[in-house]
Amino acid sequence: MIRYTLTCDKDHSFDSWFHSISAFDSLAHAGHLACAVCGSAQVSRAMMAPAVSAKTGTTLSKPANKAETALSNLRTHVEANSDYVGPRFASEARKMHDGDAPNRPIWGEASGAEAKKLIEDGVPVLPLPFMPKRNVN
Repeated sequence: MIRYTLTCDKDHSFDSWFHSISAFDSLAHAGHLACAVCGSAQVSRAMMAPAVSAKTGTTLSKPANKAETALSNLRTHVEANSDYVGPRFASEARKMHDGDAPNRPIWGEASGAEAKKLIEDGVPVLPLPFMPKRNVN
């Protein structure tokens, strides 16, 4: 599969997946492509840089839209104002709920079964829409 960034004659940009280069060419020549924004049939491939895999990890660019900005701001707030407890999340949340540990904001990972049990037992938890950047030592 190949992902192309496409543009229409009205300068809308959108991505689409194709089985191969020839599949894209075939669909384009038959007039079976349309802009995802305005529906224009005048669609072409945009100039693209090759995707290069980084061995040391991926660095993401700045947020591209309001949703990504809000998610980035949420992550920054959570990381700055709570303790990351990693895979100990369920046990730490339960200890705080039972009064066996001081109450404080925490975040980490829990299995589906652990999260379900916490909710059933009245422990206030909710999922976060991002994964941790670091590991607990």
